[in-house]
Amino acid sequence: MTESTHPDSEAPSGAKSGLDIHDILKILPHRYPLLLIDRVLEIRRKERIVAIKNVTINEPFFNGHFPGLPIMPGVLIVEAIAQAGGALLLTEVEDRNDKVIVFTGIERARFRRPVSPGDQLRLEVEVVGWRMMPRMIAAKMHGSAYVAEKRVAEATVSCQLIDSSRGRGEDSDRTGAAE
Repeated sequence: MTESTHPDSEAPSGAKSGLDIHDILKILPHRYPLLLIDRVLEIRRKERIVAIKNVTINEPFFNGHFPGLPIMPGVLIVEAIAQAGGALLLTEVEDRNDKVIVFTGIERARFRRPVSPGDQLRLEVEVVGWRMMPRMIAAKMHGSAYVAEKRVAEATVSCQLIDSSRGRGEDSDRTGAAE
């Protein structure tokens, strides 16, 4: 598969062939030190995404987890899975700058092997369920994280894409009301 860096380019199968870090920054609201995907290799709309996280010794969490034996925290591997799924979800939304993705659940998280500096995580996330409702999209996705060909972690994550004004405590029902 040839890799493209333009988020709107389509492969012949209807799958987007890839996103570089600049495209990811246009899609996800996360920034350093919490942006946990570096590249997207494959996107199949509402079906699947494959992303990469390059794990380096410069990650801030390695200072305390654990000195002398740096291991990537499992919760951050699950977050990387969720961010890959979030990138998939957000590519379906035109007004994504007015939206925020929130976790609604984590199920069946399993950690099989440690992830260390120098490893490259390959995150494979598949959509289990996708529901669109007025002012909200809900999704459930199952993700696996691999180093080389070995699965190091997996989890099922649920999330909702909601209007960002809901997260700021604004009462959107009153917006535009007569004074």
